[in-house]
Amino acid sequence: MSGRWIFLTVALSAIAADQAVKAWVRAALVERESIGSPWPGVFEITLTYNDGIAFGMLRGAGVLLAPIALAIVLVAAIYSFRHSHHGRAIHFAMGALAGGAVGNLIDRLWLGKVTDMFWFRWIDFPVFNVADACITVSAAMMMLVWTFEPKAAAAPQESESAAELPKAETPPADSRNEAQDPRKNPVR
Repeated sequence: MSGRWIFLTVALSAIAADQAVKAWVRAALVERESIGSPWPGVFEITLTYNDGIAFGMLRGAGVLLAPIALAIVLVAAIYSFRHSHHGRAIHFAMGALAGGAVGNLIDRLWLGKVTDMFWFRWIDFPVFNVADACITVSAAMMMLVWTFEPKAAAAPQESESAAELPKAETPPADSRNEAQDPRKNPVR
């Protein structure tokens, strides 16, 4: 599967999963209500809304964040499409980033705030959603890929620039030896 298809498949899957889970939670719960958990006090599904960005920062920014989300999607798509020769992991990461950004953008434009539901209560981690998880996983993947992926694209550029340089001509080995040996070349 090409990088472009990986990007599109992951992005569309992330958007679909995010919107499906959000729709289910909004239909099943009222705000601040939790569903019974198999791990009480550890993990809960709780309906909350966030009108800012991650971890409740920039409260009230809501729809004003839409251009940032669109820019993120555009940059991720352009990077993935222009670097189709890179490994699959980077296309997966860019697709997850774009899908997460679009998932939250849909909420911002439709509701003016983002629907969150997953809460690791035992560490009182901020409540998050599928889109947030996609964005976080994509950021971690990008760091790993850009840190550990071999720089395959840099090698051809270096060899091309080296090929453009004029090559120094060296005399054949016999002529150098003759020039240095006075017995073979008596005239100087």
